[in-house]
Amino acid sequence: MDTHTQKFKIRLGFFVIGGLTLFVLAIFIIGKQKNLFNPVFKLTTTFYNIGGLQVGNNVRFSGINVGTVDNIVIINDSTVQIDMLIRKDVWRFIKSDCMVGIGSEGLIGDKLINISQGSNNAPLAKEGQLLESNEPIETDAIMASLQVTAANIEVVTQQLAEIMIKINTGKGTLGRLIQDETIAENLNQTIVNLKKSSKGLNENMNAAKQNFLFKGYFDKKAREAKEKKSAKMKAEEKNK
Repeated sequence: MDTHTQKFKIRLGFFVIGGLTLFVLAIFIIGKQKNLFNPVFKLTTTFYNIGGLQVGNNVRFSGINVGTVDNIVIINDSTVQIDMLIRKDVWRFIKSDCMVGIGSEGLIGDKLINISQGSNNAPLAKEGQLLESNEPIETDAIMASLQVTAANIEVVTQQLAEIMIKINTGKGTLGRLIQDETIAENLNQTIVNLKKSSKGLNENMNAAKQNFLFKGYFDKKAREAKEKKSAKMKAEEKNK
């Protein structure tokens, strides 16, 4: 192939220009993600477990991407330090009592840092300040809890099924009460007797009211009730 022809030189020029364009574009995208072209300040926090968080993941404040995770360092067996680079244009909103948590992009997306809003009277966070953190809830722990709950529901369902079987077969007090016609008839008769007794008691009370020995007592009670009702009505009219 002749490398000195005009066509080859033009192709080589386009190839070099395309390569340089892709290189500059890649530098720009990476630099934007790493905040290389924006003035930033540094904040730090610690977690017991970061749940898969990685360097370069986003940092959000009020749901807006404001920075990236700059570094992850294991301090000891129970502490992991997270260094964050935050854009300086949002510095005035980051307070010293802001809390840091770990979230994710959707249900199965990449992990990210969430910075919650602080109180109005708190001072601004300083360069390199350590913010308090909320430990993330592990998905494995949630699944384990759901499994325990499902097992408990299964046990309760089985017990309810056993109770219903006993009731339907006439076992137990409730089962005998429902299935045994004799017990049901006795219960109905008891209710009828109670109604008759109540009716007889009302008749006895009416007879006692008509008796001259008790008539004065019942008349006095009636007058007192009437006076109380009249006094109540007068008080309501006065309040109006």
